[in-house]
Amino acid sequence: MAMTKRRIAVLGSTGSIGSQALMVARLHADRFQVVALVANRSKEQLFEQVREFRPQLAGLCTPIPMEEIPEDLRFCQWVFGKEALTLAAQCDCDDVLVSVVGMAGLSSVLCALRHNKRVLLANKEALVAGGQLVTQAAALAGENMLLPVDSEHSAIFQCLQGAGGNPVERIALTCSGGPFRTWDAAAIRAATRDAALKHPNWVMGQKITIDSATLFNKALEMIEAKWLFNVTPEQIQVVVHPQSVIHSGVFFKDGALLAQLGTPDMRLPILYAMSYPERLPTGGEELDLFKLSSLTFEEPDPVRFPSLRLAQECMAAGGAACCMLNAANEEAVFKLLGQGGETMPIGKIFDVVEETLQRIGNRPADTEEQVFAADAEARQVARSLLG
Repeated sequence: MAMTKRRIAVLGSTGSIGSQALMVARLHADRFQVVALVANRSKEQLFEQVREFRPQLAGLCTPIPMEEIPEDLRFCQWVFGKEALTLAAQCDCDDVLVSVVGMAGLSSVLCALRHNKRVLLANKEALVAGGQLVTQAAALAGENMLLPVDSEHSAIFQCLQGAGGNPVERIALTCSGGPFRTWDAAAIRAATRDAALKHPNWVMGQKITIDSATLFNKALEMIEAKWLFNVTPEQIQVVVHPQSVIHSGVFFKDGALLAQLGTPDMRLPILYAMSYPERLPTGGEELDLFKLSSLTFEEPDPVRFPSLRLAQECMAAGGAACCMLNAANEEAVFKLLGQGGETMPIGKIFDVVEETLQRIGNRPADTEEQVFAADAEARQVARSLLG
């Protein structure tokens, strides 16, 4: 008997996560049908994806004239501009993979959940900025309608599948430590863009690579974990694990620790979310335990990496504090990655985020409008601080 294919919309299809999602969709073509593809601005890459997967809907967030769409690709519906994401999020599909970068992810996630689509979440901002709104929408949509794609949160989710009613004590959120793991505080603050872009373990987009260097990536993941797994900030323990073999774990009340191990391959968490509750082979390299010389663990240093302290403070403050932390960090990273940013010191990111939060104080985050207003205000303040 033929198995029903899961229909998937991929938002951010030309990025790292989106491209790898299409790799596993290609590998398991009998299980997945790609029905929508949306990219930001990489039109030539999108054109190739549309040729191969023949979706019902394709879109570019950066508008182009319809005349630029090749004749052989006009078989599907084309949408342009910001609405491309929300139109794809509510199309005739089962799952929406949200792998866009930035606040655009929040509206996409909420739109998908409100149309009862299962969301495969690879966008940090949705939960960091709008955690309360997203978790409420997910609860209304039904059980397991919000599945994590980040390797760390996927690992925690996988461990929780084996809980068997054993109550959670705390979660262990691992991180590689990034390129500055062994640097002192002064050296980190003075470091520049090129050094920050040299991640020791993972090949990722530039924004997330910078965030991994400053540990803002881990700060944002702490906030995500709070919402995804309904834990308190005190139940989230960041563990520096340079080998990136243990992707995260869960400590249970009875003293057991369950952890998920694997090679640094994003196809596993992507495919686990796409196929959940089933497990399908990724075609990737299996972890060879006999080749592991050692696994080491270190406590993170919130003095060298103030991002972790700031995340704890924002979670404690509630409201829109986490949203504003994210917005200020994003503006600082954009400045670093932009023209002239090669001379900007990494320490400037920490300073801009902290001063933005201090200048604004807190704001409510009970509605989508309030979240976007807080985001806009934080960006304005951060930009003024960045000159």
